[in-house]
Amino acid sequence: MTGRRLLRYIKLARWALLGAAMAILLVFLAAQPQSIDVSYGQSPAPSKRTLEGDADELSDATVPSTAEMSAMVDAAPVVRLPGSVASWDEQRVRAAIGDQDIRILVAPPGLDAAERERVREVANAAVQVLGTEVSSGLRQAVGSTIPGWRAQFATGDVTNQLVTLIAKLRDAPPPADRDELRWREPSGPELAAVLADLRANGLHVGAGATLTRLPEDPARAAFPGGAWYVVLPAQPYGRPLPRYGPALARLFPDRPIVVMYGNWIEYHGPAAADFADLAGTIFYAQFGNRLSQYDYPQQNVLGAYLNQVTAIRYAGLFDRPLPYRAFDPLRVALPALPWVFAGCVAGFMMLSIRSLRRSGILGGRLDDLPLSTTTARLAGLTALAVEVSLLTDARSNPALTRGIGKLQAARTALDEGLPDRHARKLLDDAAAELDDTARMVGIPGYRPARYLQERVF
Repeated sequence: MTGRRLLRYIKLARWALLGAAMAILLVFLAAQPQSIDVSYGQSPAPSKRTLEGDADELSDATVPSTAEMSAMVDAAPVVRLPGSVASWDEQRVRAAIGDQDIRILVAPPGLDAAERERVREVANAAVQVLGTEVSSGLRQAVGSTIPGWRAQFATGDVTNQLVTLIAKLRDAPPPADRDELRWREPSGPELAAVLADLRANGLHVGAGATLTRLPEDPARAAFPGGAWYVVLPAQPYGRPLPRYGPALARLFPDRPIVVMYGNWIEYHGPAAADFADLAGTIFYAQFGNRLSQYDYPQQNVLGAYLNQVTAIRYAGLFDRPLPYRAFDPLRVALPALPWVFAGCVAGFMMLSIRSLRRSGILGGRLDDLPLSTTTARLAGLTALAVEVSLLTDARSNPALTRGIGKLQAARTALDEGLPDRHARKLLDDAAAELDDTARMVGIPGYRPARYLQERVF
């Protein structure tokens, strides 16, 4: 293989390595902004918002005119309108009011926007209770704990909200919430009646409950293996509630059990320690405000809760298997790209370092060439052209190209045995072009006269 061909192959390999390094760098940088999907799948639970009145949440209850209600509040410190469901510990509320004149107006849930506005316009009522929503002007007291929501939606107890809001109106520090809900174990006949219905069709609906049928699609999505449902009406305030959930879970520990008291829903069964409070907190934090104002049928409330359970299931709480993920070559190869890039750059540098030029493989070793001044000068100028080619730009490239052309012509002249004078003339022309190149790149050490003096040529 001639020196000229070897030089050409080395240059091709060098620039190929540099091109590969640049391509890898671009691929790596372009892959950095990839988004990451950590979902376990798309939940089938619906997320469409409904407008007021679309979910049967408005009741037939009405309220008097604002003037009539104002007169009623003037006559009594607490006014309960027909259909009201809110209750409270009167002793705690009276203690919170103290010697202040704070009057309370209690309205039923499920009022439309116009009727709710009439209630809020009763100026002499410092506190308005709509359903179980407790407010005063722009202020509103809301539940924020499982015990608070449970008392509010299972029995209509708004004691904690009232004493908190009253303390705010008096600029007093708010008292700590209390969990005054009492429980009792269901009696033998009560539990037997519930078990008979559950074994028959998985659903027990207590007397007074408004649920007519189980919401099938949400129930199937929330608990694909099936669950048992106990649905009871809102419980009387102040009376102990029958604790069906734990009693049934002790008898059937592997069965998901959902118990509903009014608008309060709780879960018992597998994974209850991790799941029950989480599902309740998310659901009532999201929907508690609407449930306190409106008169939703229990079927709609249960369906919304089951949709929330489905969303949690698809978040992986129930150890759902990961969905299939197609093989992604880029994701697998991406960690290796920086190393491949470094290897390409190292190869480029190794082919470009001065030791390769001095080793003689770029244009043939000096002791392999005819030992003449012309031949040595040709080798030196060829090495200079290769070395300075790494530094040229659009302005200096033309001079370098002309110089390389003269060097190739001189090499041909020597190979074909032409007069030495002709080869020297070509080398003089090449040296002049390389000298212009060195001046344009701004490196005096690459001017031919100085370059050849500092080396063995």
